[in-house]
Amino acid sequence: MTTPEDATRAPESDAQEDRAAPPSSSVDASGPTPAMGDCCTSDRPTLNNQIQSDKFASEGFVVIMPDLFGGDPAPNAAGLENELDLSSTSFLDIFKVRAAETAKSFMIDMWLARHTQDKVMPLLHRVIDGCKEKYSAVVAEGQGIYAAGYCFGARYVLLLAKENQSLYGEAMPNEEAGGLRKGPLIKAGALAHPTSVSHADFDSLKAPLSFICVENDPLFPDEIRAIGEDTMEKASLEHEVKVYPGVPHGFAVVGDYPQAEIKEAQGVAYDQMLDWLHSH
Repeated sequence: MTTPEDATRAPESDAQEDRAAPPSSSVDASGPTPAMGDCCTSDRPTLNNQIQSDKFASEGFVVIMPDLFGGDPAPNAAGLENELDLSSTSFLDIFKVRAAETAKSFMIDMWLARHTQDKVMPLLHRVIDGCKEKYSAVVAEGQGIYAAGYCFGARYVLLLAKENQSLYGEAMPNEEAGGLRKGPLIKAGALAHPTSVSHADFDSLKAPLSFICVENDPLFPDEIRAIGEDTMEKASLEHEVKVYPGVPHGFAVVGDYPQAEIKEAQGVAYDQMLDWLHSH
């Protein structure tokens, strides 16, 4: 079992291939807020993700951590950035920094394009079927399967919570549409700072959901969140939404942030998830 003392700060350790920042790494609190390419885009068994899973397992859950990316890790532009003098004010160095940022953004976009709903949902359906077969007694005792998702994975908690979905996670209007699988496929779900969510993802939700959101999060805009809350209210879906101010996207992923307020919010967010799953 891994320990929290082994954790590295989430932005360096959870997204980028097999590189992990050493435990002594520090973050400039006045620096730019991490974006999706800098944090928690991996559901692979990285050290921080293992610690996250161990925390839930220590509470009595049988934890399954699927690789949503099929062994294809998020790209890393850190090598190029490390060669640059980020404190330099020369035009050439500033240009190089901007070029590195653009290259990294492009690589992330291309990587995300390889991991679409039509590839991820069939994988999750196989995982759920496997859990029901291998851990049938556990699933029966808990009366279902729970899902917890962060960032990229958070959207798929929504899709698994839908009623009448196709094999690819799209909401289906009726059983005549073909390729239908009756949902929801989870008993309840909890999701933190989701990404790539559209208003349609909130349609036909049936499983109770808990949301951990970041204030002014460009990766989960307030407009989308408001539409989602309105849709769930109109559908009388049991849900809770908590917005955390002053923290970066990705804060809920286990990591060793130097800022006390982020560490505290991390703990509160975990308790929110845990309480929700235990209460359902």
